[in-house]
Amino acid sequence: MIVALADTHGTDGHRLDDRLLEVVREADLVVHAGDLTTEAVLDAFEAECRAFVAVHGNNATPAVRDRLPAERVVEHEGVRIALTHGDDRDDTGLGLFGRQERADLVISGHSHRPGVVDAGDRTLLNPGSHADPRWNRPAYAELTTDAESNHLDGRLREPDGTVFEEFRVDT
Repeated sequence: MIVALADTHGTDGHRLDDRLLEVVREADLVVHAGDLTTEAVLDAFEAECRAFVAVHGNNATPAVRDRLPAERVVEHEGVRIALTHGDDRDDTGLGLFGRQERADLVISGHSHRPGVVDAGDRTLLNPGSHADPRWNRPAYAELTTDAESNHLDGRLREPDGTVFEEFRVDT
């Protein structure tokens, strides 16, 4: 399972609680689409995850920017994921970024608004923010691979595990 998060905006810890903390610890891969903000938050995430991949966001300190790129591509179980904070791109720009990187899925953050957009030949996912949802519901995403049928099954969840949207990504 892949867990996707964004926009933690903490200063001293990962801000993961209860079920979400358990899911992060059990996940095969955790991806974070930026705004971990400080090195303490970044270190706290790295300590909880088996495998952790992240990008910096627009609120990252210089030390976090030194440790994390602005964008990256990760492959996991045959799925190619393009990861960016997305503060400089709209859906069209995110779709073009995904096409340029030959990604099956683009994961971004910044808006704190969880959602999934079908951008034609790729899917755009914003997992929202589990810790600083602002005027949105707190959220994160869980993705499971199905190699036999060449797709990912995804769920947007609240930190307590409540599912509020399901989606499928063709790979």
